Amino acid sequence: MKAAPVLATAAILAAAGLVIPLTMAARTHLEPSAGHAVVMRTSAVVTPAGGSPAMAGSPALAAGTAKATARSAAMRTTPTATRTTPTATRTTPTATQTTPTASAKAPLAGRIVPGVTYHGVATEYSAGNGDGACLFGPAANLMIAAMNYTDYETAKACGDYVRVKAADGASVTVLITNECPLPCAPGQLDLSQQAFAKIANPAAGRITVTWQLLSPAMSRTISIRYMTGSSQWWCGIQVIGHRNPVARLEVRAGNRWRRLPRTGYNYFISAHGSGCGGPIRITDIYGQRLTINGVALLPNVKQPTRVQFARH
Repeated sequence: MKAAPVLATAAILAAAGLVIPLTMAARTHLEPSAGHAVVMRTSAVVTPAGGSPAMAGSPALAAGTAKATARSAAMRTTPTATRTTPTATRTTPTATQTTPTASAKAPLAGRIVPGVTYHGVATEYSAGNGDGACLFGPAANLMIAAMNYTDYETAKACGDYVRVKAADGASVTVLITNECPLPCAPGQLDLSQQAFAKIANPAAGRITVTWQLLSPAMSRTISIRYMTGSSQWWCGIQVIGHRNPVARLEVRAGNRWRRLPRTGYNYFISAHGSGCGGPIRITDIYGQRLTINGVALLPNVKQPTRVQFARH
């Protein structure tokens, strides 16, 4: 349809005194936006209050436009820029500490009890880099020893500090990092060659000793490590650098704590993934508990905490 005949007809009817009521003619079409979502757009011919359409350039249209502009200006809100400064994510695990009553000596101790003097023999072995059955990895120094199979007690002796004393009074403090298998007898310690040399002539090879469990002074804190291969479906958890022997390790599973079994290679295992990557609670033989949060499920990564068992 051409526009000229329609305008001519409207002019003739207007001259004849006939008024044709016009209403708002709306056009609606769909246009795709930049993100491919369909956007509905509507355009319309403006009809003034008197009922006649306002033609382009007419006073009525100009007045209406001015009012609309004024309203728009009055309602316009100038946006303000809000600056958000990113904060660094803290990856260091956090922990809470529960100290037992003073009357509790060592209720969770196994075969090795604090304050007891053990009698046995000391032998020596080549410790290499210091790694052993406890799987702590290379030792910072080689003042280390392997505990006999019986007193090793399925890795419960791993990480223990022991003072070994020879008959002549010479002594050395060692860290238990390994197991001395049978026929090592109860009470026997297999010292690294370096530790053995501190209390006897290496040529002796075997001497009578006494030894006691220690709770030494130290400045470092405990670390947690997930075993290689750990995931949300299965994980092994190890405690490293503890002052006192670790008696239990628990993980948070739902609304309760679940105790994990300990292996002879010094990892606590969650066979079905329960609690892997969640809060961890460790308890020493004195009953002191440390609850540690924020340990990432990163296999074979030693993650330091900020806590340590109290000295006894």
